Amino acid sequence: MDRLSALSVLDGRYANLVDELRDIFSEYGLIRRRVEVETRWLVFLGRDIGLFELDESGARFITSIADKFDEKGAARIKEIESVTNHDVKAVEYYIKERLDDAGLGDIREWTHFGCTSEDINNTAYALMIRNGREAVASAYLSLIRKVESLGALYKGVPMMSRTHGQPATPTTVGKEFVNFAWRLRREFKKMMNSPVEAKINGASGNLNAHSFVFPHIDWIDASRRFLVDHLGVEPLLFTTQINPYSYISELLQVMTRAASITIDLDRDMWGYISLGYFRQKLKEGEVGSSTMPHKVNPIDFENSEGNMGVAISMMQHLSVKLLQSRFQRDLSDSTVLRNLGAVFGHFLVGFKNCLKGLDKIAIDEKIIKKDLSDTPELLAEPLQTVMRVFGEKNPYERLKELTRGKKVMQNDYAPLVDSLEKVPDDYRERMKSLSCDTYTGMAEQLVDLYFKTIKDNG
Repeated sequence: MDRLSALSVLDGRYANLVDELRDIFSEYGLIRRRVEVETRWLVFLGRDIGLFELDESGARFITSIADKFDEKGAARIKEIESVTNHDVKAVEYYIKERLDDAGLGDIREWTHFGCTSEDINNTAYALMIRNGREAVASAYLSLIRKVESLGALYKGVPMMSRTHGQPATPTTVGKEFVNFAWRLRREFKKMMNSPVEAKINGASGNLNAHSFVFPHIDWIDASRRFLVDHLGVEPLLFTTQINPYSYISELLQVMTRAASITIDLDRDMWGYISLGYFRQKLKEGEVGSSTMPHKVNPIDFENSEGNMGVAISMMQHLSVKLLQSRFQRDLSDSTVLRNLGAVFGHFLVGFKNCLKGLDKIAIDEKIIKKDLSDTPELLAEPLQTVMRVFGEKNPYERLKELTRGKKVMQNDYAPLVDSLEKVPDDYRERMKSLSCDTYTGMAEQLVDLYFKTIKDNG
């Protein structure tokens, strides 16, 4: 019943598709990361900066508050928040309770030293985004590898291409899959290499309280060292109270392109299934239509397209909104950031359903070959190109008159070829023997080049 009454489809219908994101982007996930940042900062102040005495036993206990944090701890923090009406302050009080229980009450007031809530929140979100990216990367990479496998499998299968929806020059099925693999892999690399940045520099970004109390300490360097050495994120030194979130905007823009490319793949697969180029494997008991028993609908590609569309709309809003803040800060970013889980969720569902659709298709070479053999007008391009090379008069116009808007048969070209005066005999023989299923250019070599390129580049 929990799923049936869920307000979001990610917690209802698609809950099983986003399980790997739940601990990362849920309220529990955010609280857990806040606890991690607060406790690591506390240990850093004692051991690295030396603001107070902290022995190995005390450091281990403080670290364990985050390492052993569970839902019981999160529930206690929510209880405290019901009184404070401040989520980050509730985390601070929770840690102080744990310190008191362990006999470390003498250092309790060092908790949250010099920090504003945004120091904790922006750093927590940085850790969440890093983990979220890793979680969706698995499905993203699985899709790339599936597309690549289809490219390798069908690299030599001729297929009629379409430009403007009309018959164009032949290609191969494998080459068309490789086109998508290259585009998806390009954005995957950018997504994984996109920086994750955080700031921990006080109420307005100037380390005011830190430097006032301890002017002899280089707090700029301390902030940098904490973020890099203890959290593994890139430090932001020039900020207001708020992280400018350019890195999130950059990441979401890369993800937007990946989602858009996936929609392009979804739509092409939908179209090729409609043309009969691919059949969908049947599953016992499944219903394609409530009234038409014969139908097997391409629902996985349609689902992927829809979820990626939702993800794109949210990513576009976040990538612009998060760059904007009034003066040194306002809270409009806080409610927006809480939707990152939904963004990553729809993004993940889109990948998984596209992959599911690709796993269910099988090529129908008979229909693909028939489409090629029934469209010999595709050969107008190479024939007029040969005529151009050898100086025949008006090659384009002569082929246009013969083929445009007409149903051409293979033998309709023979009289034209025989009438050519400047084309050598060996070329005329090649022109007569040319067929659509052999006129695929360097499609197969390009497939091989793709795999060589990704192997060389690791």
